[in-house]
This record gives sequence, C-alpha cells and structure tokens, in this order.
Amino acid sequence: MTERTRRFQLLLLVSVCYAQTCMATHDETARGFVGAESDEGMKVGSQARDILKSGITTIFLPVIYIIVFVVGLPTNALAIWVFVFRTQKKHPSSIYMANLALADLLFVIWVPLKIAYHFNGNDWIYGEGLCKVLVAFFYGNMYCSIAFIACMSVQRYWAVVHPLSQYRRANCVAIFVSVTIWVVVWLITIPLYLYNQEVYVINLKISTCHDVTRPSQKNMAAGYFLTMGTLGFVVPTVICIMSYVLMLKALRNSMGDPAIAKKRRKAVVLIVTVLVMFVVCFTPSNIMLLVHYSLLLGDVEDNLYGFYISTLCLASLNSCIDPFVYYFISEDFREHVKNTFLCRSERTAQRMRVSFSALKYSKKTNSYKSESGNTQSTQC
Repeated sequence: MTERTRRFQLLLLVSVCYAQTCMATHDETARGFVGAESDEGMKVGSQARDILKSGITTIFLPVIYIIVFVVGLPTNALAIWVFVFRTQKKHPSSIYMANLALADLLFVIWVPLKIAYHFNGNDWIYGEGLCKVLVAFFYGNMYCSIAFIACMSVQRYWAVVHPLSQYRRANCVAIFVSVTIWVVVWLITIPLYLYNQEVYVINLKISTCHDVTRPSQKNMAAGYFLTMGTLGFVVPTVICIMSYVLMLKALRNSMGDPAIAKKRRKAVVLIVTVLVMFVVCFTPSNIMLLVHYSLLLGDVEDNLYGFYISTLCLASLNSCIDPFVYYFISEDFREHVKNTFLCRSERTAQRMRVSFSALKYSKKTNSYKSESGNTQSTQC
C-alpha cells in the first residue's frame, strides 16, 4: 500500500467520523426538545436540559396554572349554574356562553395534574393515558373556546342586523352549532392519542408529558398542529373580524335610531374585550405553535421553545377570563350572579322586578298627572 493511498484512507476515515459526530450533535441539540431516539427513551441537548430544569417550567408555569385553577374552577362552575338553573329565557348568546363555560371547566379540572407535573421537575408519574387525556383537553379547550367566541361574535352581529328574528329558531340553530363544535373538536383531538405524549429522557431521568417529540413521530405531530393552528385559530379569527366590521357598519348606517347608541356601546365593549382576549391568550400561543412546528418539520434549530411553552401556558388564562367576559357583556348574567350571591330565588327576583317596574310606572303616572294639573291651573 503506497503512502498516498494510506493518507487518502486516513483522510476518508476522519471525514466519516466528523460527519457522524456532526449528525449526532445535530440530533441532540436541534429544535430544543427533540433529541436522539433509542429504545430506552430520548437524549436531549443542552438547551432542552436547561429549559426542562429552569425556573420557567418548574416555577413560573405552575404558578400561572395555580391562578387558572383557583380562579377558573369557581367562576366557571358559577357561570354554568347561572346559565342552566337561573336563566329561564334562553338566548343564543347564553347558549354559546354556557358551552364556553363548560369547555373551560372541563379543562380546569385537569389543571392540578399539570401543576404537579411542573413542580415535580417536569417528571410525569401518572402514566401515558392520563398524559394524552391532559393534552387533548388542553388543546380541545383552546379551540372550543375560539370557536364559541367566533359564534358569539356572529350571533351578536345577527342580533344587531336582524333584531326581530325568532328566538326559538335561533336557539335551535345555536344548539345545533354547539353540538357540532363539540363533536368536531373532540374528533380532531383523536390524533393526539395516536402517538407518544409521554417520553422518557435518559440523560435527565425524567418522563416528560408533551414536552419532547420523538424524531420518528415529528412529521405526524407537526402536520397535525400546523393544520389545527390554521383551521382552529386563523379561520375563526377572520370570522370574528368580519363580524365586527359588518356589525359596526350596520350600526353606523342606523344612527338615526335612538336605541342604536346603546347597542353601539355594547358592541364596542364586546369587540374590545374579545380583542384583548385574543391578543393576550390566543394570538401569541398559536403564532408560536405555527412557528415551532414549522421549524420542527424543517429540522431547524428552535431557540424559542421556552417562549413557546410560556405562551401556551398563558393561553390557559382564557379559562379564568371568560366568566368576567360574560359578566361585562351580559346584563342578565350580572343580575343572576347578584341574585345568586344574595340567595334570592328566581321567583323572588321576578317579584322584585315586577314590584320595581310597578313602582316606576306609578311614579311616572303621578308625575304626568301632576304636570297635567299644573297646566290646567295655568290655563285657568
């Protein structure tokens, strides 16, 4: 063997070893929470290790989830009580708000598992099945909430443009739409049960829940969440914006009606409230979701994963903000909540309303008679 041949073989061996080292390094560090896969589990890179052990995931996230649970559980339970047992005359808006409260409550009851997981150093000890259920309820709640908010926006626009529409028919439509949303959302969460959500991290000796994606399953995960982010967020957002624009246009064209000013104020309050909710809860999380899974699908290193999971946590705040939205945009809801806290039955509250209306009518009649008498005296 000549010296030139020996040098060539040595150079080829060094090149192959360098390429394998680079590929292994890329597999361990790319995309933050995706690492090298084996039969035992996953090995993640230094960035993923830092985030899984950082105060962001072990302190900040569970504190936010504690707030969501403490505020969201009683307020959504109260909202469902009001809509189901206190509201006698059902409206389409109350039907949508009741379904929204139910979606929030179904998510909030699972939050303690999320809190325990993060406080335990992101170590999931409750099994693969519960992990999949938690993930499905998390995303199911988010997209149910967005869908029902879009329905509320369309319904408010319809009530402004067609105020004399028949409530019974509108209620039937609202019930049908609500059932359809529940069926569709829970059907499209089925893929979350078809691949591993719980993954054992070898170099950290912890089992993560939805924080690490196996490279063999990244195409399925990325394709699913890119589709959900587009259909579940972008489409309802466009519907909300179009409803608000058309509603304001209809109100502006009817400014001669004295009742329009009040409707316009309510419409503006609803628009501002929903826009704030979208800006705080839904927009950052869904934008980062689309960005993260686009990078995951393209094998690009994702240095924003810590920010991504933080925005997902903030998205859960909608579960404790929604009841306050009902309170501010619905006068009937405020009245029912007040009567509930004062332990007034619906019959008592109804009698008080009738008495107040009679007293108000009596005062108005007496005032009219007094003015008529004064007019006759002046004429004499």
